Amino acid sequence: RRNHTLIEAVRTMLIYAQASLFLWAEAVATACFTQNQSIIRLRHGKTLYDLMHDKQPDLSFFHVFGALCYPINDSGNIGKLQPKADIGIFIGYAPIKKAFRIYNWRTRRIVETIHVDFDEMTTMASEQSSSGPALNDMIPGTISSGLV
Repeated sequence: RRNHTLIEAVRTMLIYAQASLFLWAEAVATACFTQNQSIIRLRHGKTLYDLMHDKQPDLSFFHVFGALCYPINDSGNIGKLQPKADIGIFIGYAPIKKAFRIYNWRTRRIVETIHVDFDEMTTMASEQSSSGPALNDMIPGTISSGLV
């Protein structure tokens, strides 16, 4: 029953985000993390996190899977007129530290950072391509000049 609930959540997240299937493992980890933080156990009236840590989880840390976001570009060779942030897709939470996992669209790599601005009103879109797993197309909406 629990696995069925988890897989249903993953399917919903991937469809809503219009994400490529290569992100399914990230979606499973994110759904599992989210459910452990938010689903209340009827027997105890608490979440799993509350039972383990004896305090309620901080839900302000949650973000929409597949949301457009702007991680700060921390490479050392940024020029004066270069963008200070990259465009990325929120794909989950770091397992060890309190950070977000972001798929950086420019570098096509997954990065873990806390220095990120979220645009949860805009979702990503992707197309399957024969060249392998990559996020090919995004719908950025309007990008504020203050973010990039």
